[in-house]
Amino acid sequence: MTDIAVRVAYRGEGFYGSQMQPRLPTVEGTLLANIVRVTEMDPEDVCLRLASRTDKGVSATGNVASFESGGADPVNLLKALNSVHGGVLCTAYAEVDDDFTPRHADRRTYEYVAKARGLDADVANECLSMFRGRRDFSGFCKAEGKDPVIDLTRADAVVDGDVLIMTFEADHFLWNMVRRISAAVLRAASGRMPVSRIEEALAGGWSNFGIAPAEGLTLTDVFYDGMGFIPSPDPALAYRKADGLYSARLAERFYGKLRRRPRSQEYPEVRGFEVVLAGHPA
Repeated sequence: MTDIAVRVAYRGEGFYGSQMQPRLPTVEGTLLANIVRVTEMDPEDVCLRLASRTDKGVSATGNVASFESGGADPVNLLKALNSVHGGVLCTAYAEVDDDFTPRHADRRTYEYVAKARGLDADVANECLSMFRGRRDFSGFCKAEGKDPVIDLTRADAVVDGDVLIMTFEADHFLWNMVRRISAAVLRAASGRMPVSRIEEALAGGWSNFGIAPAEGLTLTDVFYDGMGFIPSPDPALAYRKADGLYSARLAERFYGKLRRRPRSQEYPEVRGFEVVLAGHPA
């Protein structure tokens, strides 16, 4: 049974991904424990499902979870869940029918954020324009037997202060797709390879550009046509938003760990530019 869908936000650095794993902190495991704690329901009766899986280190500000609430008042339920959040915050809700499946979303949006220093935003946008539209992304993902053809409706970059923000939107994404595209774009934007290499890769050529670090990726939104979410009025949540948990891109306490990463720990495929977290805590 399912009667509620909830927008959830979390910092990826605190979890071993979103999917439940034995004896490891995960988004799904933490949220399930919180629901059981505040509703006193049996875990098997909760029927918890997430819209999108996120890897270890990937953050989210707009993932969606659906579950059975036991008839709890949604405003009070979210307030209670946020009081014991454990790193998974519930920001909005929608009442849904039992046949609602969160994975059947109409659109998903991701952001990848990197330090802008040394990057050419015009080159980044030139590269990103090549990915827009319906394309075969076999060279930029782990398809795992799934159809590699995706209609990428948005792929663009803007500079905001001292960070470059790349935004991607499609109805669904394949494993590592955004991080592999980002790694290729950042290589070209930093002048470490010609733009033509990306064009060749999309045409079926060599495409081993590496994978950008998970910490730069945030799942920012999951959309369902005709369905609106009601923001939680929880004053504690409003304080957290104001405190920068979601929107601050340059809060030192949020990005300090990544900025202090020793050179020896950088990913060799993206060395030459600094990646930062994607502004909220995909």
